[in-house]
Amino acid sequence: MGTEGELYYWDYLGLDALLASQQPISGGEGEPAHDEMLFIIVHQCFELWFKQILVELDDAVGTMHADTVPEKEMGRVVDRLDRIIAIQRLLTGQLEVLETMTPLDFLDFREQLAPASGFQSVQFRLVENRLGLDPEQRLTIAGASYTDVMSDEHRRMIEETERAPNLRDAIDRWLARTPFLRFGDFDFWAAYREAVDAMLERERAKVSEHPNLDDASRDEQLQAVEESAAQFETLFDAEQYERLRERGHRQLSQDAFCAALLISLYRDEPLFQLPFRLLTAVTDIDEGFAAWRYRHALLAHRMIGGKVGTGGTAGHTYLEAAARKHRVFRDLFDLPTFFVPRSALPELPAEVREQLSFRYESAPA
Repeated sequence: MGTEGELYYWDYLGLDALLASQQPISGGEGEPAHDEMLFIIVHQCFELWFKQILVELDDAVGTMHADTVPEKEMGRVVDRLDRIIAIQRLLTGQLEVLETMTPLDFLDFREQLAPASGFQSVQFRLVENRLGLDPEQRLTIAGASYTDVMSDEHRRMIEETERAPNLRDAIDRWLARTPFLRFGDFDFWAAYREAVDAMLERERAKVSEHPNLDDASRDEQLQAVEESAAQFETLFDAEQYERLRERGHRQLSQDAFCAALLISLYRDEPLFQLPFRLLTAVTDIDEGFAAWRYRHALLAHRMIGGKVGTGGTAGHTYLEAAARKHRVFRDLFDLPTFFVPRSALPELPAEVREQLSFRYESAPA
């Protein structure tokens, strides 16, 4: 507190504890490594931002996991997710600060870090689980689980979050409840299938009639059209879709995937604009963490070359593999596979458009 009993900035932020928490371990047999302080501070900043990301995720999941999500809460959820995206840009920027340390500077204290490693970041594992990363998707180290390198207390904490509500499952449930796949006599799914069939027929005709294709090229392109048709068929056939889920090629339920497709195709409709922003935000978050992991992999390659990581991982190759595999919302990245041009979209009946519009747009009686 200040001298007159008022709240004091230093005390409010707990700076005595915060600024005393940097404890370099180098220098036991000589001069301490100058860049170890930078290394500690950057990683502590990572952990502080992970804490804030968890705060935002907890709030978003708490809202989205409910059986009913009030429309007025959706803007707040999107705001929470947008804040995570802004934090991700800071995380990447901090890697640029860390790169002011040269590989030789890092070697001054690197050996003393083992076996501690960023792989043991408990909070980042909590973030991944809160987003909805499937434990079966995770990479292992020499066949061991990612929790094997944690303390018993942290292992229990992380394993509990594997079973707790997460953002992907909450969004799946929310999407699956979308009421607009059928409006009275209008069946969007049937109309969409007609549009897809017409688009595929146009593509077949275009390839068949192309004057500059030889027989081999024509056959190859026609085969590509048929492969595309087979992909579309997985949307219309529930059994095929479920087999894709069982093999890990799909994560969202069929109803949720179809609803995400509907929202994306008709995103210009007023009632779909906020749901589309939510889908865009979670896609950006997935992309942001993949980009951050890959950027981290480049940093590791630059700093240690082909050496093994201090935590026993394969160094930068592990980080590159994690950037590819530890994705949560891949289904949303796959949505454009099933887009048809706006000009070919089924026209929504007037009564449907009215339901998707704001009421004050209607002309007064």
